[in-house]
Amino acid sequence: MAGLATDDSIVAPDKMLESAGVNVLWEEVTKVDAVQKAVFVSSGEKFKYDKLFLATGSSSFVPPIEGKDLEGVMTLRGLPDAEKIKYHLAGKKVKNIAFIGAGFISMEIASLLAETNPDTFNITVIELMDWPLPLMLDKDMSSFVREYLEEKGLNIRTGEKVEKLIGRDGQVAGVELSSGETLDADMVFMNVGVRPNIGLAKEIGLEMGQFGIKVNTFQETSDPDILAGGDCVEKFNFITGKPTPGQLRGPAVIQGRLAAKRLAGYDIEFPGVLDAGGCKMFDMVIAATGFTEENAVKEGFETVSAVVDSRSKHGMIPGMKPWKIKLVFDKKTEKLIGGQIVSHAIAPAREIDAVTAFILGGNTIRELTTFTSACNPDISCEPSMEPITIAAEQALQKLK
Repeated sequence: MAGLATDDSIVAPDKMLESAGVNVLWEEVTKVDAVQKAVFVSSGEKFKYDKLFLATGSSSFVPPIEGKDLEGVMTLRGLPDAEKIKYHLAGKKVKNIAFIGAGFISMEIASLLAETNPDTFNITVIELMDWPLPLMLDKDMSSFVREYLEEKGLNIRTGEKVEKLIGRDGQVAGVELSSGETLDADMVFMNVGVRPNIGLAKEIGLEMGQFGIKVNTFQETSDPDILAGGDCVEKFNFITGKPTPGQLRGPAVIQGRLAAKRLAGYDIEFPGVLDAGGCKMFDMVIAATGFTEENAVKEGFETVSAVVDSRSKHGMIPGMKPWKIKLVFDKKTEKLIGGQIVSHAIAPAREIDAVTAFILGGNTIRELTTFTSACNPDISCEPSMEPITIAAEQALQKLK
């Protein structure tokens, strides 16, 4: 969309699959007969199967608000959406752009457009919650992101509800808020979530969960010869065991691999999700895993948390950049249940993977006070200031 990648560089070429012995067929599946174990496609062909894997993904959810079908109202879920956005920007006189929802997709697109087209667009992000990135960050961490993005020229409106979209000659022209205020908008992005594509699974008669196709830990559906994975299936949270959408790239990749292993005879179970993810806006990187403190409280946890300021390298080394980490612990068990990072350098944000590993390992506050990171002045802060350890030290003090 920004001209930084070509369409063929972001999809798996058919030749790569075919060279591995995979028969690639571009057809619409019209029916699956689970009794005959057969898949029927639009060309009339029938394919028999011993095992079937469903990876039907998800689709952008567009809320039922007035004006959603106007020209210039966009979603971003795949390559066709990106091409549509690119052509619209090239062919229309777009000046005012509004984003509905301040999740990571909206925030990344908004910052990308602002960065690659400086002084071209007036960009406004409208969020119903009281701060941007509400599913990734608590308000105390999000405030740094908001301040940074506003300095970069983005207009962020939080605690605001979109009432309807205003049109002129079939083209979107504005966004009306519930307060009665109307914002000019030549283009509107709707990124408020996705819904699993479960129509085919329902037709087959597979059991559904609250958030998609119900599968066991081996990715098997209610029909043991049909497996499924990715955005179309319901997952479970690693910490609570409760059902959750978990519609992120990481779990989809792992579930595909686990299904393949199951077919190959391995018994490796899916561990659940932590909704670990990250995004980059200008030169700021945000990463999160597990529960935010707010969501942990909603789940019934009594929490203790700590926020630590750190730096990308030793203070004496030129080019040091600041970053910040927040760790959230369950006060009762002292186990780590969440982490958030806001960084002005990419490398420190990767510590979110260490946080994920500590959550999966059931590590506690006391255990993390002994964590020692690999240290080099050019790539990390000094050992006495390792932020995960310092956060654990601060949380330990709060327990008393």
